Formats: sequence, structure tokens, C-alpha cells
Amino acid sequence: MSFKRFEQEDFVISSDTVTSTVWSGFQPSLNTYHTSSVQKEGSSGPYYLNIYQKDSTENGSEIQFSLAFADSTGRGSVLFDSSVPQKSPSRTNYGQYRTLVLEDENAEFTFGPSFTGSYFYALSVERARYKEKLFPGSLNLVLSSSNSQITRLHLTDDSNEVKLPTFFGTQRAFQIISGSDGNAYRGNGHSKSGSYGLFLPDISTILLNGSALDDNNGPGVSGTNDGCGINLLTTFPTGSDQDNVSKLFRHISGSPGPSTSDSNIFKLNSQETITSDFVFVRTRNSEFNYSENPSFISGSTGEVIYTYFIDNPTTFPTSVGMYNNSNELLAVAKLSRPITKDFTKEALIRIKLDF
Repeated sequence: MSFKRFEQEDFVISSDTVTSTVWSGFQPSLNTYHTSSVQKEGSSGPYYLNIYQKDSTENGSEIQFSLAFADSTGRGSVLFDSSVPQKSPSRTNYGQYRTLVLEDENAEFTFGPSFTGSYFYALSVERARYKEKLFPGSLNLVLSSSNSQITRLHLTDDSNEVKLPTFFGTQRAFQIISGSDGNAYRGNGHSKSGSYGLFLPDISTILLNGSALDDNNGPGVSGTNDGCGINLLTTFPTGSDQDNVSKLFRHISGSPGPSTSDSNIFKLNSQETITSDFVFVRTRNSEFNYSENPSFISGSTGEVIYTYFIDNPTTFPTSVGMYNNSNELLAVAKLSRPITKDFTKEALIRIKLDF
């Protein structure tokens, strides 16, 4: 065994970005959508609706994302107490996302340059579906219209249209626009009511502007932007659950309109930054040529048994141990195969440590 202290130039730090789809089974797109009646009728039902890729009772069924409706004045939900106005699940949701995104309980959500939205729909990707964050430019969400004519609204984020995203504190936000793969179909891709929402990759959340989706004219020709919505028809009376979340679910799953049996496509990728430390072990021609294996030494005299190891030693390194200053073994790097080392050879071994 031989030792050598690492020098500063032996260490290199590198980071690589890895992307992958967020959906179960590594599927590139989600095109089947299911809900659970048990969850909807349970204690969490008034707040959000979980969406599965299979029937919730089937093996392998997993939550893909959740939908929620939020309103600043608590409309569209049953009041917690009929004697206390504006206190309902929709207002609770609004306050939670306002704190999470805007980090200011007195601020308002703005979609596009200046349109202030008092209500929106929140789409949150299940945490188990990704490791770090969502990948800007990968969002492709198709919504079906409620019009008699079968039309669809294609939504994406504007990451390829802007040089810098909007920042809420240190959190990035991109506008949701009519288009695909991060590019607008026409103009800036906004509706008559501002952008179609906000794409928040660092918290895996999509906020859809309710006013933009509620436009009665529908999206027009599929694949273009007429500045319209999908006729979502959000309803606001308090005192009863208006089930606005289920309305959006039907537009996502492709059920609105006549004969729309084919499901819509939802594409989205995750992004992960992997930091790697590279350690280079340099063995010069004069180093690591002798072995301390006791089988090479005479037990009685202490002399080298094989004399040719004195003038022409040869070793076959198979691993590299990494020690701290207290001579404690911290890690072992295994070579794919033994290397031959003698006075006529040098070796350079690269060790990669991922965190």
C-alpha cells in the first residue's frame, strides 16, 4: 500500500443538467386522466382534486398532479361558517398560493404586463414525480373547448420568448401563453385578459388565469391564438360548491364538446442539476511500483523473496482509497480492471463523486 497527498489541482468541480419526463412509467406525455371519488368526497375534496394516470383502484395507479380553485373573496365554495362571509376553501387556497408565490399577503396576482386576476386555477405536480424542478419550455398543455365546434387551446410557457423570467423573490415565473414548446403561436400569445397564467418551475406549479379561460368565444382554430379562452364558465355563487375544479378537469381530459372521445395531451419534463467532484490520481513512473504484500517478503530474514522485484518491480493496482488527514478511510474507488505499473509506465486515474 502506498500513499500520496492530493494537491489542489487534482480536484475539479463540474455540474450537469439532466432532464426527464415527470409522469409515471417515464411516459413522455400524459393522455389518460382519472379521479378518485373517495378523495373528492373526503376532507381534502373541497380544496383540491387529485389526478391519476389510471383508475385509482388499479394496481400501479399514482397521483400525477392536483387541481385547485382559488378566489380572493372565497367565491365558488361552501363557507366554513354561514355567518362568516368570504371564509371558504377557495379563499384559503388563494391565501396559500399568495404566500407561497408572492411572499406578500397583501399582494395580488398579475397575469401578463398588467392584468390583475382575482381567481385562478392551480395545477401542482405531485412531488414524487420529479427530483428538483420543472424544465422551462417543456410545458405543452392542451385544453378542449366547450363550443359546439371541436377546438382546442394549446398552452405553453414563454421561456423561449423572453430573455429573463419574472422573479418573485428568488423564485422564477414564466407567463403561460398560447403556443407550444416555449414559443407563442402568434404575437405574445396572451389572451384578452392578460396571459393564460404563470409557470413556476421551482415549485412545480402552474397557475391558470381563470378570466382568460372563461372567454365565451372559445380558442378559435386549434393551434392558433385568437386571444380567447375555452369557455370554462367559472361560477361564483357562495353557499354551495360550484365544482369549478371538475370543470377544468373535463377540459384537460378532453371530455367537453361533441364526440371528443380522444384525450388531450399533457407534456412536461423535470430538470435536475447534478454536481460532480472529479479527483485525479496521478501515478508517476517512479511511484507505486513496490508492493507491501507480505508474501513477497521472507518472514525469517525480512528480505525480498523474488530478486527481480528489486530492480524491476511490477504492481497491479485494483483500487484507490481516499483518506482524511487522520488516516481514516473515507471512500474506495474500484478500477474496472487491474492496471500494470512499473518504472516505465505512468497512470492517470479519474474518480467521479456525485452528490
